[in-house]
Amino acid sequence: QVQLMESGGGLVQAGGSLRLSCAASGIIFSSNVMGWYRQAPGKQRELVAAATSGGDTYYGDSVKGRFTISRDNAKTTVFLQMNSLKPEDTAVYYCNIRRPVDIWTLMAGSWGQGTQVTVSS
Repeated sequence: QVQLMESGGGLVQAGGSLRLSCAASGIIFSSNVMGWYRQAPGKQRELVAAATSGGDTYYGDSVKGRFTISRDNAKTTVFLQMNSLKPEDTAVYYCNIRRPVDIWTLMAGSWGQGTQVTVSS
């Protein structure tokens, strides 16, 4: 059983920045992938960014160059620094943790409750 607690969402103007954080607790395998996914109304959930416990990172095409994911492995915490935000970034952002074997399975693993990010034009 894994619990994920997210924080850092809010309302920001276009061009601004936000930093999301997510802490995992419970039974966690030492080898894992933690990441962020987002879902806007009427849209499919999509990968924003993910980071493995071994140091590899992955980004969705729409956020490359603007967002940065980082981890604190000792605390099993993941962060998402979001810069140059655009209105199309508006969505609920969900934290996720999964086994590496499930890295390409969209809905795998455990999920947080989500945090709202709203970017005004």
